[in-house]
Amino acid sequence: MLDISTLDRIVKETIEAIERSQAQIYDIAENTRTEANLVSSELTAVKNELNAIITEVDKLERAEKRARLRLAEVSRDFNRYTERDIKTAYDTAYNLQIELIKLREKEKVLQYRRNHLEMSLRRLQTTIQRAEKLISQVGVVLTYLNGGLHDLSLKLGELQQTQQMALSIIRAQEEERKRVAREIHDGPAQSMANIVMRAEYCLKLLDKDPGKIREELLALQNIVMLSLQDVRKIIFDLRPMVLDDLGLAPALKRYFATYKEQYGLEIEFLFFGQERRLDTTIEAALFRIIQEAVNNIKKHAQVESALVKMEMLPDKITISIRDMGKGFELNSVQGDKESNGYGLVGIRERVQLLNGEMKINTAPGKGTHISITIPLQDQA
Repeated sequence: MLDISTLDRIVKETIEAIERSQAQIYDIAENTRTEANLVSSELTAVKNELNAIITEVDKLERAEKRARLRLAEVSRDFNRYTERDIKTAYDTAYNLQIELIKLREKEKVLQYRRNHLEMSLRRLQTTIQRAEKLISQVGVVLTYLNGGLHDLSLKLGELQQTQQMALSIIRAQEEERKRVAREIHDGPAQSMANIVMRAEYCLKLLDKDPGKIREELLALQNIVMLSLQDVRKIIFDLRPMVLDDLGLAPALKRYFATYKEQYGLEIEFLFFGQERRLDTTIEAALFRIIQEAVNNIKKHAQVESALVKMEMLPDKITISIRDMGKGFELNSVQGDKESNGYGLVGIRERVQLLNGEMKINTAPGKGTHISITIPLQDQA
């Protein structure tokens, strides 16, 4: 049993740690706010430039139309116009077409930058809101702890468990950041560099060999499309937009269909109950739980199909994830820190954060069955 002095020392150290964390969260919020201001300024500049380009495109379209009409006119009346007149009309129309193509491509690039900056700004603003909310919550915790030692001894075990869970979440977040950074570096970043080089080559061809421009532009278009696919995959892995737009069940259906295309693992998804929207935090956590479980099946089960069942009841949601794969020895896997428990630690921590329960039935050669129950009293 801890004496009062030891308990008081622990409380003071805990308060100091939380105060430092509060200051760090405040710094994160301020840095994010600064970044949001920079993004907002850049977004304003891009919008202004885009508006100017749009105006210039409109003017050039009218000029190009007049040039085409002029070319048609001189081409119809060879007796009235000289060969030089015809050539001048043709060159004028051609040059205007080329300039219009360039401006339209620049317009598309600016539109992409605008959309990307708007998305980044929304994400930063969301981060600021969450950080401010977290600062407020930490302030409540500090107020509570500073109020005294009443019933604190009963909470020590919970605080320790929460601390370990927070550290695990931080580690998971850092791993996620590293993964995203690697994917961006190996995918879109490399492709963008290639696009820049091909675009520069196209500009040179305009002067030296215009006939090859079409071929190069088609190749460039293909590179951009592949890059866009990579970017969309990264965005989906971070947070599928269909989850926010339509809800949990549609997002899972889309995810399983995409997963089959990418990895060949077919997931049969069965949904029971009346579908309804939940709190976005709960939906995101449930999606990540199932996502991690499916990844585990792909990595370890050595099967071509699996079954995911979900039932949404008024007061709870139940999830069943089953495969008939190789299975494993549960105790040995959970005790192996190097293997991270086949990802089960992360799943269990998310379930605990939702005040849920999780059971695992598995044995070598017998497959694996994970059953999860999450209470939804506040969601009814």
